[in-house]
Amino acid sequence: MCVDRLAGDGGHTIADEMAEVRVQGLHRIEFRDAHGERCEAQLEIRYRRIRVLPPIGKQKNYPASDLTVLHVQERGAPPHRQPLEWNLITNLAVRSKADAIEKINWYAMRWKILKSGCRAEDSRLRTADRLTNLIAIYCIVSWRIFWMTMLNRADPDSSAEHAFTGWEIEALDRLQPDREVWVPQQKTLSRYLTKLAKLGGYLARKTDPPPGNMAVWRGLTRLNDIVLGIRIARELVGN
Repeated sequence: MCVDRLAGDGGHTIADEMAEVRVQGLHRIEFRDAHGERCEAQLEIRYRRIRVLPPIGKQKNYPASDLTVLHVQERGAPPHRQPLEWNLITNLAVRSKADAIEKINWYAMRWKILKSGCRAEDSRLRTADRLTNLIAIYCIVSWRIFWMTMLNRADPDSSAEHAFTGWEIEALDRLQPDREVWVPQQKTLSRYLTKLAKLGGYLARKTDPPPGNMAVWRGLTRLNDIVLGIRIARELVGN
């Protein structure tokens, strides 16, 4: 919620009602800040079912809605960053602290999934059916990017073959050859995800955090085009 909407009978706002709600629980989340550093935050949870009114100019066209408002505010934020504060609205049932935490965890996942690089809104498709088909494809691609990124952080020494095809591994070896003679020849996921991210602009400096979704998306986009070119060339002229 980015606008404090009118609530109840229209004589007050959502913020007015939520100011009356006591803290109904605490919840701790983990996230990365703007510099890629891992952070923890303890959140105060408030929630209430509220009658939310449409904007004043649209009240003749749309009815009021009974929705649950979740207000989440960080307790004891460090001085070097702004405290987390979310105002969430949902039509799903929130009857307990557990229900509230479930919705908060869903929202917290946006750090991992929103910046996938798909940019479906830029496709300029004109019909809902075409946009639905595009989003279905993007869901598969985004899942792969997200899975590779998270697997790299959880198990960087796993085999690259778990996430890359033979064509992709061969192309990455040609595009990003290992120049250090001491580098082991084991094909780990970490090595090949770094090679992929470099195609997307990742600098791979010693102080850099692990590659993120955006760099992996850009790298995978380039790699797919390159692999397609290699396969067409081999079909035409052979190895």
